[in-house]
Amino acid sequence: MTQNVAPNVYERLRLSESQVQVLAQAVRVLAEGLEEIPSKDTKTAEQAARGARLAHGFLLSQVL
Repeated sequence: MTQNVAPNVYERLRLSESQVQVLAQAVRVLAEGLEEIPSKDTKTAEQAARGARLAHGFLLSQVL
């Protein structure tokens, strides 16, 4: 009986790990959008909005 359960558990763990990696990448993109970059002359709100759009697009492309 455990032979039937184990593959399902391992598949669920693999899927969870993959989803955590995708979320971590999206958070990284969002954080980069919120950072102030001294060398660029952009407004913070525009930069944050761009980061949010990139993170959202990334999540959509990964089909969580």
